[in-house]
Amino acid sequence: MSKAKISPAHIGSADDTEAAFYEALQSGDIDKLMACWSDEDDMVCVHPGGARLVGAAAIRAMFETLFSNGAIRVHAEKVRRVQAMSASVHSVLERIDVLTEEGPRHAYVIATNVYLKTAQGWRMVAHHASPGTSREMQEVLETPHVLH
Repeated sequence: MSKAKISPAHIGSADDTEAAFYEALQSGDIDKLMACWSDEDDMVCVHPGGARLVGAAAIRAMFETLFSNGAIRVHAEKVRRVQAMSASVHSVLERIDVLTEEGPRHAYVIATNVYLKTAQGWRMVAHHASPGTSREMQEVLETPHVLH
């Protein structure tokens, strides 16, 4: 069975939930996308230049608006994870395929996805995205000499 057909209720890891989330974006499937989210009242979603959306209704409405223009051709790349027993934080570099007047181009986003292990399986509780450039696709792996 492919991951696209697996219900998030049967997903075994935060990585599986993340894969289902990005597959739902690419297919424009609002129900599959929302199935990746938790039932938490305080779950949040922030898109570049957007307001902080809190709760399932606000998040669903925003994604329905995005999907009214079609599916989102987004690819999660260079995922970094910090995991604990019941929480997983993923730093993701997203490459989004967009069609412009000049032809196909890529847009870049830096996102943080937070997952909690619930009775229903791993669920997203936060998605926070910031605008990026192709330069961010080159990770800085050195330890900084000065912190803040």
